[in-house]
Amino acid sequence: MTQPEPSIDASGDRSIAAQNIDHAHTGDVIGLPAEILTAARDVPAPPRLTNLAPPPLCLGRDDALVEVRAALTRDSGTAITQASTVHGLGGIGKTTLALAYAHRHRHAYSLIWWINAESPGRIEQSLADLAMGLFPAWAGKASPEERAAWATSWLQWHPGWLLVFDNVENPTDLAPYLGALDGGHHLITSRRAAGWPRTIRTLPLGTLSPEEAAELICSYAFTGGTPTPRELQDARALAADLGHLPLALEQAGAYLAQNPTIGIDAYRRRLPTKLDKAADGIDSQRTIARIWTQTLQALTARNPHAVEVLHTLAWLAPDDIPISLLETPDTDPDGLHETLGLLRAYSMVSLTRHTISIHRLLQAVLRSTALTSPDDLPAGRHSAEDALVRALRPLGPPITSEATAWDALMPQLIALATTMPQGHHEDRAAGLYDAAAQHVYKQGHDARTVPLRKAVLAQCEQHLGDTHPDTLISRNNLANAYQEAGDLDRAISLHETVLAQSEQHLGDTHPDTLLSRINLAGAYQAAGDLDRAIPLHVTVLTQCEQHLGDTHPHTLTARNNLAGAYQEAGDLDRAIPLLEATLTQCEQHLGDTHPDTLLSRHNLAGAYQAAGDLDRAISLYETVLTQSEQHLGDTHPHTLTARNNLAGAYQEAGDLNRATPLYETVLTQREQHLGDTHRRTMISRNNLAGAYQAAGDLDRAISLYETVLTQCEQHLGDTHPLTQTLRANLAHARDTEPRPQ
Repeated sequence: MTQPEPSIDASGDRSIAAQNIDHAHTGDVIGLPAEILTAARDVPAPPRLTNLAPPPLCLGRDDALVEVRAALTRDSGTAITQASTVHGLGGIGKTTLALAYAHRHRHAYSLIWWINAESPGRIEQSLADLAMGLFPAWAGKASPEERAAWATSWLQWHPGWLLVFDNVENPTDLAPYLGALDGGHHLITSRRAAGWPRTIRTLPLGTLSPEEAAELICSYAFTGGTPTPRELQDARALAADLGHLPLALEQAGAYLAQNPTIGIDAYRRRLPTKLDKAADGIDSQRTIARIWTQTLQALTARNPHAVEVLHTLAWLAPDDIPISLLETPDTDPDGLHETLGLLRAYSMVSLTRHTISIHRLLQAVLRSTALTSPDDLPAGRHSAEDALVRALRPLGPPITSEATAWDALMPQLIALATTMPQGHHEDRAAGLYDAAAQHVYKQGHDARTVPLRKAVLAQCEQHLGDTHPDTLISRNNLANAYQEAGDLDRAISLHETVLAQSEQHLGDTHPDTLLSRINLAGAYQAAGDLDRAIPLHVTVLTQCEQHLGDTHPHTLTARNNLAGAYQEAGDLDRAIPLLEATLTQCEQHLGDTHPDTLLSRHNLAGAYQAAGDLDRAISLYETVLTQSEQHLGDTHPHTLTARNNLAGAYQEAGDLNRATPLYETVLTQREQHLGDTHRRTMISRNNLAGAYQAAGDLDRAISLYETVLTQCEQHLGDTHPLTQTLRANLAHARDTEPRPQ
């Protein structure tokens, strides 16, 4: 078990103020060398470059296809991206419709790229793949982040493309792209019907008409002939039983095609006689479950291994699962590929040469039917765990040489952690979750570790007990991940629990207890509760000095965080000497470029800025930013904070030409890496609005202030300090606005 992670305060982002959804950032998305960004401008796309799957069978959607085209091409003479979102319940055919549109209008676009948009990480990976297709000579040697940034820059330079964002779970994940990329079309599929920006035109997608549904069944079942009038009648009845749900119709038709001696009516009689429906319409999971019962029986009789493969896939990420994961030491490669071909024939999966994908709805049905009794192991669970263990355990911890392999399988590992069955005590991949979480944490993306941290904590609680030291460490790390994700209520609650348990079972001055106290004080401070934060900071610093020594890492952290709290309370006379002492000690005992030294230097710069000493502040900020880019990476949260605060110092010095582009870059990066409503993203929007206001662009400033104030009220509460500051900033901007004569 890893050590508990401290929550070291970077003293936050200085200037507090606003939001930017509409801004189209045209600068560098990430700090790439100038010659590489020039290449993004100069590299042409190969003719009709695309990564589309083969054209689908898309019956009964002609009107919808026309509507999508109209939405995307409306106002085509302007520079505004026309974005159309196709949404609906699982199995309704959103992806099929988007794929059919892309193929129908393939010659209208210079490039079409299909993006897995289930999470920010998957979007980034899809863009990294685009860079490989456009500029393989460079991209093959670059990191995924660098490739994604290059692809984004390429899209900014070259118009006429279509990006298909498939299966968007959170509309805010697209904010960095819808605003920054305005030279082509965005087509989005999502189950979310609400929460979209006003610039997005939505197309609610319903089930097929009775005639279209019957035609879809027959198109699969009678590939070599024409159905009789009786068969058409039976197809209409079967389609009605299946709620006219395209995925259900497709799978029923595929079953009939594979079993031509079974008529439509006989197949229908084998289904339950009554379709259970949810109160608000079709219960798609029950519909698929009814079909699955018969398909399972047919597959079991024909190829039992196919059923085992399906149950394994149920516990992994639905898209782009490497086929190599299914290869055990005794696997017959030919047999495996025949099995996968059979599953595709039954419309259970889709295949590429190296990957396999399965519909999310089918996965849900498989997981819900995997347990035959409460004492049984869920079908396929162990084989899914074993697959990840075989792939990752031989690599060892994800150090630099193994990082790429770990990153490639991270979606599978996160899916495995997320789908852990209740009460599952013997997860064979449990040892991988902690290593994966540490890997993502060290990349600066602790917010993305939440599902992994939850799985680690569940295993610790089950095997070690609620108050074992490793359990407390795991609970602390999950609290830090919640805090980084902006979920302060859960973070504070967990930190309070850990501290109480540490005091009781480890003692009041145990190093882990002191660290827990440090982290709780930091969480209080992040929530704006300085009345509870400062006394706790003072207490823990005194205890660290007495019991650990003046230069222990915990002591340095406690001293840094107390100084930050003093500064936040406006007490610079106490903050600056503490920060100067902390920096000197960090340089002596940790080294000049240790992450904690960089944070300490950064925080001292902020204190100098608050005291009005801009020359010393800017010089320190510039040093910290250069060192952070070199040693932490261009999009590490601490690098983004340094870039943001340097912009604030430039603005305070009256240099808006340097401040505004930095603010814009930070906002784009935070939207991409932290999410649209993370506290630091909202601060970044606010700061950009302040720069617009200082430049006299009140229309953009007020719009941003209004947007981010609404977000803060919704996500932080009406009385949070950031909300109150934003309200004051908006009022001041409105007062500054010229009155009509």
